[in-house]
Parts: sequence; structure tokens; C-alpha cells
Amino acid sequence: MTDNAVPAATPPPPSGLRALLPDLAPWRASRDFRRLWISGTVSNFGSFLTFVALPVQVKELTGSAAAVGAIGAVELVPLVVFGLYGGALADAWDKRKLIVRTEAGQGLLSAVLLVNALLPGPALWPLYLVAALSSALVSVQRPALDSLWPRIVAHEHLTAATALNSLRWTVGGVAGPALAGVVVAYAGLGWAYAADLLTFVASVALVVRIAASPAAHEAAKPSLRAIAEGARYAWGRKELLGTYAVDLAAMFLAMPLAVLPFLADELDAEWSLGLMYASVPAGALLVSLTSGWTSRVHRHGRMVVLSAALWGGAIAAAGLAGNVWLVLLCLVLAGAFDMVSGIFRGAMWNQTIPDELRGRLAGIELLSYSVGPTVGQVRSGGTAAWLGVRTSVWSGGVLCVGAVGLLALCLPGLMTYDVRTNEHAARLRAERSAAAPVVDV
Repeated sequence: MTDNAVPAATPPPPSGLRALLPDLAPWRASRDFRRLWISGTVSNFGSFLTFVALPVQVKELTGSAAAVGAIGAVELVPLVVFGLYGGALADAWDKRKLIVRTEAGQGLLSAVLLVNALLPGPALWPLYLVAALSSALVSVQRPALDSLWPRIVAHEHLTAATALNSLRWTVGGVAGPALAGVVVAYAGLGWAYAADLLTFVASVALVVRIAASPAAHEAAKPSLRAIAEGARYAWGRKELLGTYAVDLAAMFLAMPLAVLPFLADELDAEWSLGLMYASVPAGALLVSLTSGWTSRVHRHGRMVVLSAALWGGAIAAAGLAGNVWLVLLCLVLAGAFDMVSGIFRGAMWNQTIPDELRGRLAGIELLSYSVGPTVGQVRSGGTAAWLGVRTSVWSGGVLCVGAVGLLALCLPGLMTYDVRTNEHAARLRAERSAAAPVVDV
């Protein structure tokens, strides 16, 4: 395997304000990291426009919270099937080709949404079809993308790279929903879909320029046996199993996004919908912009558990708050805690999983952080239709806190994980140190 990142000398620890600023070492060291980062920022911005526009259009066509929640239901099966198979493909195929082709496919789906929105009478079924197909493409792309980072970033920079990738997501997550609320309200759904299409065109133009990333020599061919091999490895790593379980519980029980249009109505603050969607990414952005401290934390498992429980607490508070500004503040806090959890989950994965299994484990990771929110939309929409919108939100947060606490008790390996002493992290660190890197600036 070729590592195109520059081995960095260990600098003195930063102090003062610099200790909080993001660590830019991966950006400085790897040209391919920079290209992927910019590409992801552009496409994420457009995707968040559609992320807001799609449920708003379903709401306009049906007026039903359950119908909006059903978007998650149609995304679930493609997510599970193609997430696992996409992980096997990422280990066996060139990762760059997978990323380029799936990014182009996403652009075509945005074109379908645009055409449907411009019709005199937009149909409902294309919205669900595009949601399902988009879920399939994302499920194929994400394992390839996630398994590519350890190849283009030095091992000691992986935590910083995870934080910078989180920043990439949050930039689009804050700007996209905030702008989408204005665009949808004043210009129409078509403009949101058109902007998404243009961002995918720009993203593909950047991704095609990164270096090829062929399969490792010892990688298994895509098959059920290869998928099962990855699953057995994950099951044998209880600290990894803990990260998957904690995130699944947090997202399934406390993901309120499907009911935000109805929460805004209930608070008599329809104007706040775009801000509600942007609040969670805004909290994540605050953490990303002050993420320098994360590179100096070693007990990643404890941070995953603590931040997931705090996420649930913040969501519960959002459901109980009767003032829209308090709701927005709680959502910002929830986003911040979720980002802390994501940074340390990503660090644990990238610093301990061998390259020949990285794609398949990335597929399992995709399920852990995507199936939860997807099914969570169904849960929150169904609970809102049954018990009310605010009850759906606060009860999910309370259940999340309890579930995360129970998982921490049942999986002590997660709480005792330390990157300095973990045998898998030490082995991978030694392998990367022994490799001869190629300078890429």
C-alpha cells in the first residue's frame, strides 16, 4: 500500500488559543486530502439544501408527519444492503472510481428532483424513489471514502483529519439548511434542487483529480463471505462494537429531524424551520472550529459515551422547552455533543482497523451512524402522530440517556479503551511507521 502523506515531525504542543484551533497538519501534508475536503464541502452544501427541501415538499403534498417520517423507511433497506456490499466493494475496487461514479449518480438524482418540482403537479412517488436510490449511492460511496482517509493521511494525523472532515460536513450543514429555508420559502423548491445539482458537478470535477487508490493486494473479492469476515472482526472487537451500539441507540431514539417542520408550526414559528435544521450542524461547527484539543485526548471510548448521553439530554430539553430560542439553543448543544462523539468514533476506527478490512468495516460503520437516524425518522414521526410532536422529541432524548448508560455498563471495553495502549492501535501504528511514504504536498 502507498501512503501519500508526509511523515510529520512531532511539534511542541500548542498553547493558548492555538490549542483550540483545528489541527491543519493533514491539510498541509496531503494534496489529495485537500481535494477531497473541498469536494466534500461543496457537495455537502448542496445535499443539505435537498435535505431540507425534500421533507418540506412531502409535507406540502401530504400534510402528514408520518409521510415525512416514511422518507426514512424507504431509505432503510438500500442503506443496509448497499452499505454492507459497498464496504466489500471498497476493499476490492479502486476507491477513487467508486467515489466519482456515485457522486455523478447523486447529481442525476438531483436532476430528477428538479424536473419533478418544475411540473405543474409534482408527484409524490418520485420523492420516495429518489430518497431510496440516493441512500443506495451514499451507502456505496461512504465506505470507499472512509477507507481512503487512512491511505492519504499520516497515522498520527488521523484524529485531526477526522475533526477537519467534521468541519467540512458542518460548513455545509450550517449554511445549507439556513439558506434552504429562505430559498424554499421565497424562491421555490426547484431552486434548491438546481443548486444541489450544480454542487455535484463541481464536486466530480475535483474528485477525478485525486490519485488512484486500488485495492490492497490481499483484499478479498466482494462476496457474502467477505462481508461476513468483516462482521466477525467487528464482533471480536468489543470496543468497536460499543461505538456502533452507542451511536445506533442515540440516533434511533433521539433523532428529531423528521418532526422539525411540525415543531416549528406548534411553536408558532414557521420562520424558524431553516434555523432548526441548521442548529445541529451549527453546534457541530463550533466543536470543529475548536477541535485542536481532540488530538490530545487518548481515552476515546469514554468521550463517545459521555457525549452521546449529553446529546440525548439536549434533545430532551429541546422537546420540553416552550420557547423557540431555547429549542434552537438545545439543538445547537446537541449538535456539539454529537460532533464530539463522531470525532472520537472516527479516530478509534481509523487508528485500529487494518487496511485490508477497512472498507468492510466502514460499511458497518455506515450502518451504525446512518441506520439509526434513518429509522429514527420513522420512530419520531410515528410517535409524533400518536403522542404529539413535543412528546416525541423529549421522550426520545430521555430514552437515549438511559440506553447509552446501559450500554456503557455492558461493554466495559469501550470505557477502558486508550489509543496509547490498545494492541490494535499499536500494531497499525507500527505498520504505518514501517511503510515508506511518498511526499504529497
